[in-house]
Amino acid sequence: MAIKTFSRSAWVAAALGGLVFLLAYSYEAVREKQGSFTVLLENYALMAITVYLLIFLVLLIIRYAVLILYSFMDHLESLHQKRNVSPTLYRDDSALPMISLVVPAYNEGLVIQAAIRSLLLLDYPNFEIIVVDDGSTDDTYEKAIAVAREQLNIPVRVVTKRNGGKAEALNTGMTVARGEFVLNMDGDSKLSSNTLRACIRHFDNPRIGAVAGNVKVINRENIWTKIQALEYVEGLAMARKAQSFMRAVNIIPGPLGMFRKSVLQQVGGYDHDTFAEDCDLTLKLLMRGWHIAYEPTAIAWVETPSGLLDLLKQRYRWTRGILQATTKHSHALWQPRKAGINCFILWYMLFEGIMWPFSTLLGNVFFAYVGIQYGLATLLFYWWLQLTVLDVVAASYCVVIEEEEPSLIFYAIMFRLFYINIIDVSKVFATIEEWRGHTMTWGKLEREGKL
Repeated sequence: MAIKTFSRSAWVAAALGGLVFLLAYSYEAVREKQGSFTVLLENYALMAITVYLLIFLVLLIIRYAVLILYSFMDHLESLHQKRNVSPTLYRDDSALPMISLVVPAYNEGLVIQAAIRSLLLLDYPNFEIIVVDDGSTDDTYEKAIAVAREQLNIPVRVVTKRNGGKAEALNTGMTVARGEFVLNMDGDSKLSSNTLRACIRHFDNPRIGAVAGNVKVINRENIWTKIQALEYVEGLAMARKAQSFMRAVNIIPGPLGMFRKSVLQQVGGYDHDTFAEDCDLTLKLLMRGWHIAYEPTAIAWVETPSGLLDLLKQRYRWTRGILQATTKHSHALWQPRKAGINCFILWYMLFEGIMWPFSTLLGNVFFAYVGIQYGLATLLFYWWLQLTVLDVVAASYCVVIEEEEPSLIFYAIMFRLFYINIIDVSKVFATIEEWRGHTMTWGKLEREGKL
């Protein structure tokens, strides 16, 4: 453990040291060319774009600083709670409430048995597993039934229905669930053994309506999946922990979310009118005044797209789904007094979903044009470097907090060099097509059986 901690710290120190060197070099280069940069102020259009990009960069720096600060405070709060555990916080096994695990499955024959068997190993005395076969055309139902028939101690029920989408499958699971609490997950997820115990303790707070779990990538096999592994670590260790400090997590991830069944029924379960049903449901809970916590030790290991085309399809669907969910609750955007923190959450989601990708691409195109037209190619490098600095700092922080592989820090450079530009193009197209009302279908990721 000590060697791993030292190695992780050495990687972080090396990464930050390299950044300091690059920043020092950049400062000297900018100071030498200060006079030539005045061309940006001689043209109104160039000046307007420059000012806009500077404002965007300032907002981005503030975002990273606030998220790191709040996530660190949440981390300290968690450590304090572990050291000062109340006797009533962790209940005796005999008093633990029943939890129903709902596993929606559509053509998950390759991974469904491994997923169910991993659930049977969970460390919790009182739970049931409900597999909802959503009209699969493969052998998902047969394979799930085979595992169910093997079990005598833990109830495993398999429900089959006509294909109606994930939202309908989850609602079916909620309807037949016997537990006081419902854990919804994906058919390709593998949960850590402590998941149920770690999540259920949050519900001692009567204002908590749901708990979002931690999601990590299991198939770290090529550059695409390794960058996604870093992306997931940053998005959860930094953003989700910061939101959890305010008890206002804005998306309960599909692979792992636990709810009070009564709360799910109160808000009407999942709706069918967006392609991000988990985001939509989370916003419904927040609008009803429920708090949502994040539990970093409850981990769902998932299989992410290993090819570029599947990745782009996934992010396109996510972007349109989040925009659809935000539009549904857009009334809160203009009612800050009534909506409270929910107003901020929606504006933050629009910043990340629309302003961020558009601004990043605009900056790349703008500085490339200025470099070609006015011989200021170094500006493009400085723009990239500033964003990369933020990425590497965030990656270093998250690797330490999550005790992740230090090598992930290196992929922050790859993330900024090409990955995020490709993803941002997909997001921009998704935003434009959502605005124009183009129809789309639900994409299905082909599983590779990595669980």
